[in-house]
Amino acid sequence: MPGILPQPTYEGDEVAEEKLAVVSGGGTGIGRAIAARLAGCGHRVVVIGRRAAVLEQAREEIEWTVGPGRIVPVAVDLTDPEAVEAAAARITGLGPVDVLVNNAGAIVTPPADDGLAALAASWRRDLDGNLLTAVLLTTALQDALRRPGGRLVVISSAAAQRGGAGPHSAGSYAAAKAALHGWAFGLARRLGPDGITVNVLAPGYVEETEIFGERWNEEFHARKVADTLVGRAGTPADVAEAVAYIASPAAGYLTGQVIGLNGGAVLGR
Repeated sequence: MPGILPQPTYEGDEVAEEKLAVVSGGGTGIGRAIAARLAGCGHRVVVIGRRAAVLEQAREEIEWTVGPGRIVPVAVDLTDPEAVEAAAARITGLGPVDVLVNNAGAIVTPPADDGLAALAASWRRDLDGNLLTAVLLTTALQDALRRPGGRLVVISSAAAQRGGAGPHSAGSYAAAKAALHGWAFGLARRLGPDGITVNVLAPGYVEETEIFGERWNEEFHARKVADTLVGRAGTPADVAEAVAYIASPAAGYLTGQVIGLNGGAVLGR
């Protein structure tokens, strides 16, 4: 299939004894922390990303802590519909999906010139990478979500609540993340009667990730920390703990919400 990469196989890959979680963008940063936390909660976790080598490294390091056979890497381009269908067929073969975390995303650097063609291409890349990836994966796995009891978590951003700003922003990242909110609300209404919850988690500034790329420096970090009320940056572990709660049986009455996790940089709305 186009877009899907050769997959390693592991002993016991066909049968899921534990609850099954799926985490997109699970090879690094926030996604990897979420995968490790859910594995620590007893889930078998499918980690999805574009880079097979990165996913394999994440599998080895997480399983060093939680034990073998708990992480299943699936390398796939989530913007490719045929590739997503092929990946979903493999995932659904493992059993019902108890938790789906749509974490994949990136900030696309806007074009330096003012040409509309370049601007349109930049916006399409941001919409593809942050919105379409979640829509395709969720749609492909929707029928496999456990009924009742499934948990769908969408990772957005505080940028969706406050807007993009600064010389490095064309607004497309914030707009793409904001679009996730309306889409998730519709899913919550549709899937609620089946006992499936749908929530959006909107982190603020989180260090130890790749998302800022060359934009990150000490001045950038200090400015982001100063914007909070708690005087520190968020960490991938902070996000992972919040996801672990949203994905737990204890959160069965929580659905259709946007939950800010930003140290007070954006106050509740």
